[in-house]
Amino acid sequence: MKYPSSPLVLSIVLASLAAIAPFAIDTYLPAFPILETSLNANSLELQQSLTFYLLPYALMTLWHGAISDSIGRLTTIKWGLGIFVLASIGCAFAPNVETLWFFRALQGLSGGAGNVVARAMVRDLFEGAQAQRVMATVQMLFGIAPAIAPVIGGWLLGIHWQAIFIFLALYAGLSLWAALRYLPETMPKSKCVPLSAKQVLKDYRIIFGDKEFNYVAFALGANFAGFFVYVLASPVFLVKHLGLSEHQFGYMFIPTVCGMILGSYLAKRAAGRYARQKVVKVAYAWMALMVVLNLIACYTLPIGPVVNILPVALFNVGMALAMPILSLAALDRHPKIRGTAASGQAFIQMLLSTVSAGLVVPLIWYAPSGLAWAMAGYLVLGALMIRKSALWSKPH
Repeated sequence: MKYPSSPLVLSIVLASLAAIAPFAIDTYLPAFPILETSLNANSLELQQSLTFYLLPYALMTLWHGAISDSIGRLTTIKWGLGIFVLASIGCAFAPNVETLWFFRALQGLSGGAGNVVARAMVRDLFEGAQAQRVMATVQMLFGIAPAIAPVIGGWLLGIHWQAIFIFLALYAGLSLWAALRYLPETMPKSKCVPLSAKQVLKDYRIIFGDKEFNYVAFALGANFAGFFVYVLASPVFLVKHLGLSEHQFGYMFIPTVCGMILGSYLAKRAAGRYARQKVVKVAYAWMALMVVLNLIACYTLPIGPVVNILPVALFNVGMALAMPILSLAALDRHPKIRGTAASGQAFIQMLLSTVSAGLVVPLIWYAPSGLAWAMAGYLVLGALMIRKSALWSKPH
């Protein structure tokens, strides 16, 4: 089938949809100290605004894919991003932290549509090694978002903290326009399946009853969570432990995302050249080495940006190298309900992120060593999952 746009244009648009989630999380992190004063809130209440975003996001990802299997990919994107725009405007004019919580929850309910549908569309549009390369390209472009989001947030603070949420509204609106302009509908009416709670539950029983899917999806989510604890803890990690200002969040996000971009580039180069099994094993060996170096640095060297950020950036090289393979392996388990499978995969990833935001991070952000142990714990979880999967033992 011939599509109206080139693979590069499709990749950029899909990446812009997937990037809404990290923009919604990272852009307002530098504003935490100012928001505490403006909304008369404390650090923990502002931290919980992340939980109010992530929990609805995780729950709604269970439905975005099923909805897109029923009403079409582009219609799902249209409704999801439209609501996200309105929720972002609501956040901008929140008079207190409780109102911010409400609109952050609404952002979470709607913002996942772009990420879930983008994953499904990559697999709808491309096959085999090309799908792996496109997924790596999407991931590489998507990886830029966490690097520039807090930098943009720091700049926008020069105007007002409200400008951050207005920016999110404008970004989502532009991404929606690009999706409707350049993306084809990959779920035509002839392929749509009826949407019903009974059918969705039946599909999820199939998906979550598949041990191989669970192994791969939890490995993917745990690897990401190992890095994401640093994102969630960044207001404390960077400002209180490393002594940086709210305008210097790029000191962490730029190198860590450069690590993701490098890993994605390597994944793209490896696609079709090396067995998936070999690439995954190399990625886990690299991540394990970085975790050990991170722990050693925390206990033997003085706290500082280079010492405590560089191992995290290097960890991301391995995480991003494995990510396209793990993601596609999970989606390929259930090709007839790929949208629902993409939702299940995203749900597992966001569930781990939500647990991190609400429970793990407040317990381990007391020192950089606490974050290093959390990263190690998540990597162990990911390694245990992937070693049980067929992907670890079978090249094809």
